[in-house]
Amino acid sequence: MKIGLIGRKRGMTRVFTEEGNSVPVTVIEVSPNRVTQVKDLETDGYRSIQVTIGQRRASLVNKPVAGHYAKAGVEAGEGLWELRLPEGEAVEAGSELKVDMFEAGEMVDVTGTSKGKGFAGTVKRHNFHMQDATHGNSLSHRAPGSIGQCQTPGRVVKGKKMSGHMGDERVTTQNLQVVRVDAERNLLLIKGAVPGAPGGAVMVRPSEKAQS
Repeated sequence: MKIGLIGRKRGMTRVFTEEGNSVPVTVIEVSPNRVTQVKDLETDGYRSIQVTIGQRRASLVNKPVAGHYAKAGVEAGEGLWELRLPEGEAVEAGSELKVDMFEAGEMVDVTGTSKGKGFAGTVKRHNFHMQDATHGNSLSHRAPGSIGQCQTPGRVVKGKKMSGHMGDERVTTQNLQVVRVDAERNLLLIKGAVPGAPGGAVMVRPSEKAQS
């Protein structure tokens, strides 16, 4: 059972199959994931590993975090992420996880932070229908309409679909196929689009549905 990797989305391109078909792929740069901590059932109540990627100058790391990296014997990175550790898997602090963990043709789930869209109305945010764009409708073409109720209960229910902040949330795209693994350049080419903007951190894990 594979664990997963943290990488950065670098953009999209396409590759050609032997039959000449064009396949759109997302390029994910997966630098070696350095294990900074291993959590177990006895001390933490669950099994997982904490990893970091990239490098960060020592002047930008505060003393508690610097001590955390030093305890694991790894160089300070750009952040800390946690990955669940399956039963039977054993990983030591200070070790590295690399892109060759995955193989071409494998199905994966990719988690990232979606692009922020700012404040959006109900038509864009929740796919509401527009009101009539004809005579007699003034300044209400994209208005949501009535949101309240009668005297009982006389309030707006929680979770009502309304205007608000759109995007910039954790999103997982499931069952994506790994098209190519470039171990020399630490690149993972995944068929289709993955959440987030170029440069954003993404988590690549073995597909849950493909295994069940």
